[in-house]
Amino acid sequence: MKRMMRIGLPIFLLVLWLSNGVQAQSNFTSKVIGIGVVVADLDRSLDFYVNGIGMVKTGSFTITDEFSKRSGLANGASAQVTILKLDNSPDATDWKLMSFSKKAGHPQPKFIQDDTGMQYITINVKSLKPIIDRLTKMNVPFRGSTPTPLNDKAHFVLVQDPDGTFIELIGPLN
Repeated sequence: MKRMMRIGLPIFLLVLWLSNGVQAQSNFTSKVIGIGVVVADLDRSLDFYVNGIGMVKTGSFTITDEFSKRSGLANGASAQVTILKLDNSPDATDWKLMSFSKKAGHPQPKFIQDDTGMQYITINVKSLKPIIDRLTKMNVPFRGSTPTPLNDKAHFVLVQDPDGTFIELIGPLN
């Protein structure tokens, strides 16, 4: 019995420590992370994401020059922001396109390893065919030999948005 108590106490303390770490994570008010992406041409990017990928526009706002400077966000440059989602629901991630109406300061990457920072997103879909059809009509180039089979149910398609962000699309072809 004493031996079990000696073993049981460290296990109890470990469980208590682990549960405290998990509790610390509950400080968030949402499970969703809003992702901001600076784009060179807002209309072109909206066309790609809404008409090509199939996202829905759920809102927009302006960042004023005063707020930009005061918040430290953009050194006094105003910006237009459009919020897109895969589904118009509160649980869907916000994909916020932000435009300062200027060209990118670096070349567009050809491969994911060509730059640091966020390089790609993965979107799981019910059917790749309608997205492939829309992107083909928009003359969006497909990367590599896609669609590439992943298993007997899913394929992988890789494209880039107008600013070079890689978009992985995964799902059945039908």
